[in-house]
Amino acid sequence: MTQLTLNDYLRTARFEGSVDARIDFDRLCGQIRRIYDLMKDGCWRSLSEIEESTGDPQASISSQLRHLRKYRFGANNIEKQRRDGSGPWEYRLEKRGG
Repeated sequence: MTQLTLNDYLRTARFEGSVDARIDFDRLCGQIRRIYDLMKDGCWRSLSEIEESTGDPQASISSQLRHLRKYRFGANNIEKQRRDGSGPWEYRLEKRGG
């Protein structure tokens, strides 16, 4: 089976919640693209660090990281840990297939 790219998934993306596709589709696809492009290097980042880099709000970042775990968005492995054992949560994306 061929691995689909994030662009393949975004062409048919479905977002949950009160989303109006005519209004929100480009904005949400832009968010997930910015977050994926930043996180695909495999570095650990907190939500505030991702916000600083992308300009997207932390609640949206958290939601988009959850989307990136879903099969239709690439089934990426999003790891989560506490920085220094008790600090803020930080996240790392590991693309499916290594």
